[in-house]
Amino acid sequence: MNKRDFLGTALAAASLPAAAAPAPAKSKGPTLLTISGSIQRPNRGALDPALDQMMAKHKLAFTQAHALDFAALMRLPARTIHPTLEYDHRAHQLRGPLLLDVLALAGAPANDATRITLRAVDGYGATITRQQARTQGFIVATHLDGAPMALGGLGPLWAVFDADRVSELAAQPVTARFGACPWALYHIDVQG
Repeated sequence: MNKRDFLGTALAAASLPAAAAPAPAKSKGPTLLTISGSIQRPNRGALDPALDQMMAKHKLAFTQAHALDFAALMRLPARTIHPTLEYDHRAHQLRGPLLLDVLALAGAPANDATRITLRAVDGYGATITRQQARTQGFIVATHLDGAPMALGGLGPLWAVFDADRVSELAAQPVTARFGACPWALYHIDVQG
């Protein structure tokens, strides 16, 4: 798919309503997020080192995974949060589906001890538990201040929560609140 088709697909997907039918088993647009590990509903095969270059460079490995495009994420119910961001120290509106709803599409375990490693395109990874994702209200943000997030900025996806509403983090400086929140999220590994 060329760049023009990718952008057209992303823009068309952004106009879909947030609360439509569940995602189909197979993505039709370009994959933005791959979920691997302990999942029950894979829709793609093993990592291909020749074609999955970034994942191979980040030393990921899997025999099956669940691939999601922007449209699949947009079909999930969206949540809106308003955290103060470390980059400009201002509150911003972030919107997207709950991380746990995204993981449910792939058939991830519902055990609170399940470990979830969130990986960004720059290789940064953060590991949280399912309990942390639930209690802190992690979302997979697709929109910032009402607009789809661009690659090259914080997006197109960002695993994030409203740190201003989590007491133990709200007491910390804003620059210390988001270590578990990789922007430009592209891969999730589930172990549990």
